[in-house]
Amino acid sequence: MDDDAVEQARAAAAAARAAADEAVRLAEDAARRADELAAAVRAGAEAPVASGAKAPVASGAEAPVTSGAQPADVQAVAPASESTDTAAPLAPAPASAAPPAPASAAPLDADAVALVRQGYQVTGSVLELGALVNGDALPDVQIRIPLGMLNRHGLVAGATGTGKTRTLQLLAEQIAAAGVPVFAADVKGDLSGLGLPGTPNDRLLDRTTGIGQDWSPAAVPVELYSLGGQGTGVPIRATVSGFGPLLLAKVLGLNHTQESSLGLVFHHAERAGLPLVDLTDLRSVLTFLTSPEGKADLAELGGLSKQTAGVILRELITFADAGADQFFGEPEIDTRLFLRTAADGPGIVSLLEVPGVQDRPQVFSTFLMWLLADLFNELPEVGDRDRPELVFFFDEAHLLFDGASKDFRDQIVRTVRLIRSKGVGIVFVTQSPEDLPSEVLAQLGSRIQHQLRAHTPDDAKALRAAVSTYPTSDYDLAQVLTSLATGEAIVTVMDERGAPTPVAWTRLRAPRGSMDPMPADVMQARVDASPLLATYGTRVDPDSAHEMLARRLEAAAAQAAADDAAEAAADAAADAERADAKARVEASRRAAADAKREAKERAAAQAEYEKAQRDIERADRAAAERRSRSSSRSGRSSTSRASGDPLSDLLGGALGSSLGRSIAKEVVRGVFSTLRRRR
Repeated sequence: MDDDAVEQARAAAAAARAAADEAVRLAEDAARRADELAAAVRAGAEAPVASGAKAPVASGAEAPVTSGAQPADVQAVAPASESTDTAAPLAPAPASAAPPAPASAAPLDADAVALVRQGYQVTGSVLELGALVNGDALPDVQIRIPLGMLNRHGLVAGATGTGKTRTLQLLAEQIAAAGVPVFAADVKGDLSGLGLPGTPNDRLLDRTTGIGQDWSPAAVPVELYSLGGQGTGVPIRATVSGFGPLLLAKVLGLNHTQESSLGLVFHHAERAGLPLVDLTDLRSVLTFLTSPEGKADLAELGGLSKQTAGVILRELITFADAGADQFFGEPEIDTRLFLRTAADGPGIVSLLEVPGVQDRPQVFSTFLMWLLADLFNELPEVGDRDRPELVFFFDEAHLLFDGASKDFRDQIVRTVRLIRSKGVGIVFVTQSPEDLPSEVLAQLGSRIQHQLRAHTPDDAKALRAAVSTYPTSDYDLAQVLTSLATGEAIVTVMDERGAPTPVAWTRLRAPRGSMDPMPADVMQARVDASPLLATYGTRVDPDSAHEMLARRLEAAAAQAAADDAAEAAADAAADAERADAKARVEASRRAAADAKREAKERAAAQAEYEKAQRDIERADRAAAERRSRSSSRSGRSSTSRASGDPLSDLLGGALGSSLGRSIAKEVVRGVFSTLRRRR
């Protein structure tokens, strides 16, 4: 199914719910008028009247009847449709039929009524709730809340369709009119009418007149906000570090161990100087801790396992994919803006429009808790004052406690208990008192309880628990709480002395603002004209954990590359050195071999030389012997040389002299030297 079809289906469902609620209200109104008419008919039948006397009718008009006659012309007003108040006549009861008994007899006697009247007489500033119901509404017995008691907190409870939203609107516009700022969330989109005056109609004026309310249309100043820009309003954002691990663990649905681990991650980010602005920053920290580069940091955390970090990381990714990452970022809202008043005196109603997050109710309720916790941290101690600094309406409060851990509940209880000294009053709006922990209920000074239903055993148990928490009264509260009409409630508050007031069945006043939502174009025009839009309208992305870790990883990668290059260079140098050493060893080996060979050749040449020497010496001796033999034959010797070989004569003469021997040595050396070089 596409988005348009889904939105159309949701709109149709909302319209159907609204129509059903209106039908129930109209039916109850018609039943009440019929009961009043029946009581008037019975009174006329039982008491004789003189001719020309007048008997009362349900609408408060008078109709003449004759003595002993039945008032055949009495009519009851029953709305024919949602848009008209056409009167429909009722047929007179047959004379033989017994008159119907009144639907609700007066449960309080005159003394009890006087006690209620006295209990709600307040001298200071008050919020007017409505008139006491004792069978009928008693306009002279008004039920009020002292304005100064709102910082003792309160509860507006009741089943769906019983009027809680209108009660919230009634309280908010009176608080603002008294000069006290208000913060409220518009979950269903129908509180924006606070900023527009209401439209009178006969049914409205009939109701307000019956309870003594002098109704006139009026609007209060409204500033529209939205969560992260989802919807119409000035965007409200929070940083992840400002949101904190406890609230974030509640939104992510983490168990106790995972919640503690998330706290360790926040601690590490703060210690390491890593600002957590948005969910991307937190995911980056978790990714870093589970990476090889963050192994050492992860080990230092001790209690955080890699598996738990992985679980939190997966939950964060799912959370962000659902669109919740729009809630986190900068600029972070300054919650002191919710304490502003208008220039002419009324408090400004800060209205958080959240129709875009109805499918993520826990995110919405937890975000409201963050706003409250941030106010607690920012505001100074002011003690008890005659009026609160701010009244904070916590709608759909039951969503805040579903599946909450003990630490989370303890934080809420502590905030609720201590924020009173900061001048902030909290009004929880939910379906049943059982939706709130007993520690929170114990802190509530005012209760406005609309109708409770007991259709199931669990409902009956919740009803008994609710009844047991009220002061003693003359009401059968178990019966009254299940029979209250729309716009009626059981009320008990703290009076100016801090004591509980008597329990009072109250028909509540009608808001003076519009009960219809503000038109979309009017809402957008008001947002566009807001001076806050220039500061908070545009999301910014500062230098935070994501960017810092990215740079750290880049630097680590560059360092690793440099280390690898240096290692490669060192390896290359070592290889070159080894190659050079090997070359030197090889050259040395070759030089040794050459030297050995040269020595061998020299030795061989020396041997040849010595052999030649010996040959020469033998030749010398032979020549000497020949000379000695020929000395005796000198004459014949001359003849012999003259007739002999010239070369032999030359060599013989030369070798026989010292010059000849030198020439022979050089010849031998030259011959052998030339032979060595040729090798």
